[in-house]
Amino acid sequence: MQMTDEYDLIVLGGGPVGENVADRAVQGGLTAVIVESELVGGECSYWACMPSKALLRSGQALRAARRVPGAAEAVTGELDVPAVLKRRDEFTSDWDDSGQVDWLSSAHIDLVRGHGRISGERRVTVTDADGGERTLTARHAVAVSTGSDAVVPGIPGLQEAAPWTSREATSAQEVPESLIVVGGGVVAVEMATAFASLGSRVTMLARSGVLGAFEPFAGELVTEGLRELGVDVRTGVSPARVDRDAAGVTVRVSRDDADDDELLADEILVATGRSPRSDDIGLETIGLEPGSWIGTDDSLRVPGTDWLYAVGDVNGRAPLTHQGKYQARAAGDAIAARAQGGPVEDRAWGRHAATADRASVPQVVFSDPEVASIGLTEAAAQQAGRRVRAVDVEFSSVAGASLHGDGASGRARIVVDEDRRVLLGATFVGPEVAELVHAATVAVVGEVPIQRLWHAVPSYPTVSEVWLRLLEAYGRDSA
Repeated sequence: MQMTDEYDLIVLGGGPVGENVADRAVQGGLTAVIVESELVGGECSYWACMPSKALLRSGQALRAARRVPGAAEAVTGELDVPAVLKRRDEFTSDWDDSGQVDWLSSAHIDLVRGHGRISGERRVTVTDADGGERTLTARHAVAVSTGSDAVVPGIPGLQEAAPWTSREATSAQEVPESLIVVGGGVVAVEMATAFASLGSRVTMLARSGVLGAFEPFAGELVTEGLRELGVDVRTGVSPARVDRDAAGVTVRVSRDDADDDELLADEILVATGRSPRSDDIGLETIGLEPGSWIGTDDSLRVPGTDWLYAVGDVNGRAPLTHQGKYQARAAGDAIAARAQGGPVEDRAWGRHAATADRASVPQVVFSDPEVASIGLTEAAAQQAGRRVRAVDVEFSSVAGASLHGDGASGRARIVVDEDRRVLLGATFVGPEVAELVHAATVAVVGEVPIQRLWHAVPSYPTVSEVWLRLLEAYGRDSA
């Protein structure tokens, strides 16, 4: 393909977010180039969403079969770990991005390999692997979609101990006999679940508890599930020092309520948060702070500029792949509209606004039991000054859940705005609840009145019957 040095749009970062920004702009009639220093397809394709779920799926399927009489008797062995890892490798295309590069070509998006830095207004300088430089100029916009990196906290000895982050965990070619997981969030929970399923002895150090950003019962039920898998979950515990020698990794931990202790494992995984990948992309040349989250308006444009956009994790709005792609569609369409002098609908819920980032973000934790949520928790809604009522239902009261979950425990909660009688949030914890969250997302985003939801009849017997039980618990008269 003929390469040029001037484009309508330059995108820094070739992950799913950057790909979608460029694709929407091209579909809107613009030219676009992606600058990428690693694999096209980004974190999600090779070190996050896809490989992590591939590692989790086999264990989930095995446990589900073992819960069902008849199927349980047919299960005679344990997981075939090499087969699980091979399947994971297939989902990452063996870390080969040829297919993704071919897609860029088919979508008429150019690719420049190398590290891109903003070097002035609408200008990006790319340094290739050999040190050569090339300067690209954007007629209309530059979109920063560089993502985020795992945070490695400043615990004495930790850096020298060569800790795993999510990248090393999801791309591991061998399963360690023992693993210490530091953190209690989504990545920590999913990787503890995966490696316990694959045979590791896992210890989780979760100082502030498990899944603290969710409804409290989600963390409680997932903690129970982790312990049933054999994970040693320790809350109120912090690593005080980490050392590695020939015997493995030694972690001295401090507790809030007991004497210090020492743990020994083959590997240590740190999953304590993410930071924006913005420290070496030239932000200082345009008056922004390197290493910072890049703030935007709802059309993903950086305030004070008419050409710079920040899309996906790097803006800190809602650091999830599906929200990043949602932002990308809004940003790419907005860039094309502005470039061609068309109307820009950046009002709330407009075509060019990422309104859902504010309080309508869905998320699934692929733990055992699964957690699926959308919108505000009860506590977050109250902190926002809303007059709310939370309604809980146990899945044991739902025929479809009992049928499909075979005794697995679970709970659902809806958070209702009592003044407007619409849902502000919903949380489901239990077997196969991931597929429930989109119905809840439609209800929250669409602000469907509770009274109208009574007419959305769930099929029998399905897990979706939980909606009927939740509405019954809320009360027709209340609606």
